[in-house]
Amino acid sequence: MSKLSGAEILIECWKKEGVEVIFGYPGAATVDIHHHLETSGLRFILCRHEQAAVHAAEGYARSTGRPGVVLVTSGPGATNTITGLAGANMDSVPVLVFSGQVARMLIGNDAFQEVDIVGVSRPVTKHNYLVLSTEELATTVKEAFYVATSGRPGSVLVDLPKDVISGTSQFSYPKKVELRAYRPHLTPHPRQVAKAVSLLKEAERPVIYAGGGVISSGASEELIKLAELLEIPVTTTLMGLGGFPGSHRLFLGMLGMHGLYRANMAIQNADLILAVGARFDDRVTGALNLFAKGATFVHIDVDTTSIHKILDVDVPLVADARQALSAILGALGEAPSYNNVNRPQWLSRIDAWNQEAPLSYEKDSPDGAIAPQAVVEALYRHTGGRAVIVTEVGQHQMWAAQYYLYDRPRQFISSGGLGVMGFGLPAAIGALVARPESMVIDIAGDGSILMNIQELATIAQEGLPVKVAILNNGSLGMVRQWQELFYGGRYAATILKNPDFVTLAKAFGIEGYMAQTYDQMDTVIEKALASPGPVIMDFKVKAKELVFPMVPAGKAIDEMLLTSTTPKHKE
Repeated sequence: MSKLSGAEILIECWKKEGVEVIFGYPGAATVDIHHHLETSGLRFILCRHEQAAVHAAEGYARSTGRPGVVLVTSGPGATNTITGLAGANMDSVPVLVFSGQVARMLIGNDAFQEVDIVGVSRPVTKHNYLVLSTEELATTVKEAFYVATSGRPGSVLVDLPKDVISGTSQFSYPKKVELRAYRPHLTPHPRQVAKAVSLLKEAERPVIYAGGGVISSGASEELIKLAELLEIPVTTTLMGLGGFPGSHRLFLGMLGMHGLYRANMAIQNADLILAVGARFDDRVTGALNLFAKGATFVHIDVDTTSIHKILDVDVPLVADARQALSAILGALGEAPSYNNVNRPQWLSRIDAWNQEAPLSYEKDSPDGAIAPQAVVEALYRHTGGRAVIVTEVGQHQMWAAQYYLYDRPRQFISSGGLGVMGFGLPAAIGALVARPESMVIDIAGDGSILMNIQELATIAQEGLPVKVAILNNGSLGMVRQWQELFYGGRYAATILKNPDFVTLAKAFGIEGYMAQTYDQMDTVIEKALASPGPVIMDFKVKAKELVFPMVPAGKAIDEMLLTSTTPKHKE
């Protein structure tokens, strides 16, 4: 058997893992890989910035459930991936970055474009590797894919010295990986399942609180079946949107800082909370010492370190979410007896909360400007709720979470834990590359979109029909909202002078339309959705519109601001 170069071995490893697309940016340290990649049959998407390449890979992974792969050069090429690596890891998304590195003999000598990227990335990745020989490359790549995709998924970096890539070795790819120090626990313990089932049967006011783990484990069908079987209302985190149908009668909407009133009130008044694939982050719990004080907690999570990390729970279930829910359903049976006497009262009480404070906004304004919420509702109406929605980070992200209903998993893609501005445009690239048959819309803010606007060149070059809806309020809206409510209206460093986005789109060879009225809004959306190519939609929206409900920092999640002029609202 003839030997292969390290570059050829890497490409063969990718093929063995089912990789079809790589995102990235070339450089001297990776030129050997690109030389062979050109004729490999694999698709390389040339992004215009390495951070954007990682976001694109995350969009690809979030759309498919398969790992996203990135190839970048050494030095700044590698360091530019750090934000993307951190964001993917916090949101439990399998992304692998392969970075070029100087030759082994130069490591530690401050050579040109040398950075200890393994050291730099260690705190923000699930794991990382420095490959020290061509012979161990294949085994390392196999391990990297296994670590990134198993248990709680995450980001992994593999650093490739130039002489390892140019060196030669026999190619043999391992069939499986055995890591003594890393063995994810996927199967739920029967005794813990029995405890959870007993509590679910006895509960008078149960709520299911679902996170992104439901989607990554493919547990949506089991979640729906459990909710319907026991008539349990469901709320989700931002990352869990789509894991339970947004139009379902038992869906409460998102909970937390900008969650729906009924969702937050239900959580605070529940006597049992079944948390599935969620980690009780601060945006969900608000003041932790006041979070769901009267509830018993059952917590399902595949990550052992997430159990008891934020909140002490009564029944921990360390397992894959799908396997855990399947076990609970199996123990319940097809027609379980449960405390159904009080369930109609509980659901009626939740409905009353919704009547008391429904999700709403003022459509009209003195200057005739468009309400940003109306744009999201119009996008929902014109797409029939079927589009894949990707967002940047800010007010528009929350309106996209509140006013577009997501009925299927992997339909909503956003940056959650790290809250990365500039995420949406490149992530939309990855989503559309993964699902070219889908309508992919990036709902953006005028601040966020400029952080990776260069990726319009990638979209134009690849001919990707991404639709971008910019909710243009002339400011960094979410920070300005805090300044208005809590800092006396001093808008320090939040007012923007923006480019003409329509003209900018045309400079990239992309269609662009602008809307200032409601009639123009619908016309622009119709034109954009009918276009076979990419389109920028610039919606001039109300400059001072705020996101409500809102839980102020340090408050309980039932202490919500419902408008800028009303006091906190608590039952």
